[in-house]
Amino acid sequence: TLISAATSRHIHVRQGFPRQGECTMPGSKETILTQATLSVRPVATKADRKAFVDLPYRLYASDPNWVPPLKDEVHGLIMPGRNPWFEHGEAQLYLAEQGGRVVGRISAHIDHLALGQPADKGMGPGTGNWGLLEAEDEATAEALIAQAETWLRGKGMHRVLAPLSISVWDEPGLLVSGFDHPPTVMMGHNAAAYQGWVEGQGYSFAKALKTWDLDISGPFPELVNRIVAAGEKNARIRIRQVEKSRFNEEAKLILGILNDAWSDNWGFVPLSDSEIDYVGKKLKPIVYEDLIMVAEYDGEPVAFMIVLPDINEKLVQFGGKLLPFNWAKLLWWLRRPQVRTMRVPLMGVVKRLQSSRMASQLAFMMIEFIRRTAVTRYGASRGEIGWILDDNQGMNAIADAINSHVNKDYWLYEKAL
Repeated sequence: TLISAATSRHIHVRQGFPRQGECTMPGSKETILTQATLSVRPVATKADRKAFVDLPYRLYASDPNWVPPLKDEVHGLIMPGRNPWFEHGEAQLYLAEQGGRVVGRISAHIDHLALGQPADKGMGPGTGNWGLLEAEDEATAEALIAQAETWLRGKGMHRVLAPLSISVWDEPGLLVSGFDHPPTVMMGHNAAAYQGWVEGQGYSFAKALKTWDLDISGPFPELVNRIVAAGEKNARIRIRQVEKSRFNEEAKLILGILNDAWSDNWGFVPLSDSEIDYVGKKLKPIVYEDLIMVAEYDGEPVAFMIVLPDINEKLVQFGGKLLPFNWAKLLWWLRRPQVRTMRVPLMGVVKRLQSSRMASQLAFMMIEFIRRTAVTRYGASRGEIGWILDDNQGMNAIADAINSHVNKDYWLYEKAL
């Protein structure tokens, strides 16, 4: 599929001598610049995939708050055979080109597991997605989004929920506030202009995903400390760290709790067994036993909390590349990272306990135990919790109780096709 735009569009420029590519209209003092044709085409070759991955490194070269991801990780995200999401999903990547240059990119995709979710939970039958949007200007974004919508219509979709890059478990949402500081590990960043460009294509707000910032250098409020102390005296409660020697078993345990704990959440799509294995392998290099807790009640695992040192503090120095010497620097850092920030990407309590006081007590205990470790062993002074759905009252209340404040908002949008 090929979309062409701007074949007759003109940009008004200041009066003066024509530059290369300009013409002066007869009888007019106005100078006109005719733009080259903008085309959108599918990614079809290895070179196309490379151009797709490389584009943000040019677009964000002067943005001090963009953290270049490792390029191999991005290739792994978009390639069938490497990312098990493609076992239940299908995607088409597109490049926008103008004047021989790549000026934009987008992915259009359908998650067949998401199609089976309840319609009132965000996904559901007939809902497709796009994501990984990057564009030099609004006209390019418009053409890319139009092409993604065309592909989705051709697949029988009648609604779009976007952006998802590529699933809700990767980097969902468009950053709409919090541009003044870099994202933490596994969180996204985009240009502020994108919000207007997306909304200009008829998209309306669907859901906000928030991250919460907090100072972890000192103790939490006294009420929280009392709740934690009471839990420590309760013989029925055990908070333990994971055992990395049994990593695969522990990962399946944790993600099994996750699938139960999050099953009623808006936007939830269950992780498949192969995705659980994939996530476990992907996180293993940045997993530390003393930063992941499992809560047991009467000997049964009922809750977990995963905390990751913010590897973005190191990756920002690498420009997306591990060769020739960055791999050695990263391996050395991973031995015992010293970081300013710790991120809580995942926390969950089994569904049967979620309406009880026990749920918040277990959460506060895991947060406090890991806070102590993060400060004393890793030098951390700041934490970030999230993302958290804007209507997740339980988690937002916990974040508020430990004196956190919202530092970034990511919005998901929807549109009828």
